[in-house]
Amino acid sequence: MATSAWGHSFPDHSEPRVGWTVNKPPAQVRIWFDVPIEPIFSTIKVVDANGQQVDKQDGRVNPADHTVLEVSLPSLPPGKYRVFWNVISIDTHRTEGDYPFTISSSP
Repeated sequence: MATSAWGHSFPDHSEPRVGWTVNKPPAQVRIWFDVPIEPIFSTIKVVDANGQQVDKQDGRVNPADHTVLEVSLPSLPPGKYRVFWNVISIDTHRTEGDYPFTISSSP
């Protein structure tokens, strides 16, 4: 009987989505991965256009769904932001990346 073996965790989708402009500040950033990730070795942070970390520094793997990496945000002002993530999948392969999103100044 054959089984599947995953090599790396890759993002499936995110909220806010990659490159999107949102009209109101999100309460959190969430990234869904295609395989479960290790909570102790996975990180996420959000920075502003000046490179300053702006999240609540509570990044974690969702305890109910180990395919979700999330971090809470304060009420952010309009502007450009970037999400940086670094994960290790359950088979110990590391992947990392980043993506932008924008909060619009118009309602």
